[in-house]
Amino acid sequence: MRGALRLSILTATAVGALALVLVCKPSRSPEAAEKEFRIWSEGTSTAPVAPVPSGFSPVAGFADLVKQVEPAIVNISTTTEVKPRSRTFGRRFHSDPFSDDLFRHFFGDVEPPPQKRNSLGSGFVVNADGYILTNNHVVAGATEIRVKLGARTEHKAKVVGRDEKYDLALLKVEAKDKLTAVPFGDSDTLRVGDWVIAIGSPFGLASTVTAGIVSAKDRVIGAGPFDDFIQTDASINPGNSGGPLFNTKGEVVGINTAIHAAGQGIGFAVPVNMAKTFIRDVLTKGRVPRGWLGVGIQEMNADLAKGLGLSTANGVLVSQVFPGSPAAKADMKRGDVIVEFNGRRVEQPSDLTRLVGTTEPGATADLKVVREGKETTVKVTISEQRPGGEAAEGGPGSQGPVDKDATSLGIEVGAVSPKDAERLGLRADQGGVLVQDVEADGPAGGSGIRPGDVIMEVNRQPVSSPAEYVTAVGLVKAGESVLLLVLRRDNYFYSVVRKP
Repeated sequence: MRGALRLSILTATAVGALALVLVCKPSRSPEAAEKEFRIWSEGTSTAPVAPVPSGFSPVAGFADLVKQVEPAIVNISTTTEVKPRSRTFGRRFHSDPFSDDLFRHFFGDVEPPPQKRNSLGSGFVVNADGYILTNNHVVAGATEIRVKLGARTEHKAKVVGRDEKYDLALLKVEAKDKLTAVPFGDSDTLRVGDWVIAIGSPFGLASTVTAGIVSAKDRVIGAGPFDDFIQTDASINPGNSGGPLFNTKGEVVGINTAIHAAGQGIGFAVPVNMAKTFIRDVLTKGRVPRGWLGVGIQEMNADLAKGLGLSTANGVLVSQVFPGSPAAKADMKRGDVIVEFNGRRVEQPSDLTRLVGTTEPGATADLKVVREGKETTVKVTISEQRPGGEAAEGGPGSQGPVDKDATSLGIEVGAVSPKDAERLGLRADQGGVLVQDVEADGPAGGSGIRPGDVIMEVNRQPVSSPAEYVTAVGLVKAGESVLLLVLRRDNYFYSVVRKP
């Protein structure tokens, strides 16, 4: 989670993180499937529900709107089997090992029966043929999913596709009759202050309607790498997860997903435009591809901007360019500052992560970059994100000779030994100095540098030995900042330390 923000996932049971799992791949070609499987309707003009009466006014209430959309809202109940750990029979009655072995010999290990956990959530019909959208965390890990429709008929549902990072899931039920669906709106056109209506099953209370306004947009709440939430004060509670957030036209503009655990009237919804991408990818590709740029990035601040010779701290700083990546092929450089991606402003790392990740692999993107104080545009062909997680953080390296004169920043450094170089994947000509110790109350104490790191540059100049490091730091006047390029395992980042 980011900062002190505490969030609650709206379902009644906590579900652990799961890898991306998508099933039911289509047999038809992607081109035909994409044309056929835009399964939602856009706007009320083509909606499978009657349009909201003209002259609608929130002052007069939402009754007409609710009457039109309510048949498409569903209650979702799930069952998850949890297998308890086996217990040795003897340990229930005895504490000494001999008795345990004796009881195990005669009775063996006791296998407790699986336990079943039930949870409730919400969802809504997006296509008359039985496609239903909800949150991934509503159905993740479930061994059985049942959907109760507005007419109180209940059906068993199967998962067509789900994605943990979007926190969305597409379900399918087989119903005898065509279902009533709701149309999708355009979440990009939402304005802060617009009226919105949430419908769902909080605490199992089906078809509960609440209303409020859009409190904010583009919220990053630490729920995942593609946070771009709509914040609303429409009352939502546990069990509302996966339910729709409507505008006053009766169009779905969001999928209710999270609440603030310590507050009231603070809820978050996934924008419906993100759901459109999710549905299309699931039905045409059988999975959700992610765009990949191939850079390590970090947040800009005033000290980093000064160290890089920039007048403002706008954008995100490129601390690493991965070999063979789209960024490397486009000749992006370490030290570049990305300020725009395809015309959209980039103000923090989460902005770039979301914009790149939601870009179709193979598409060309225009990046506005500040390099050595000058703006330039770099064209990059985005590729598909490689599997695997972030690199693990490194621990302290082997101890080498420590240069005691290198403590003016509160950092003690030593030479990088062959063993350290092998551990870090460094070539002999890459140099660097190994951080042996960082004084907790020294100038670098709060900079993020720690033992085991390797300092590669001082004020953009490479250093290959403790002596070079001491010389480079010695050129900095007291009271000025030192820009350090640091390597931790295979991740680079910049750090600024003010020289006392």
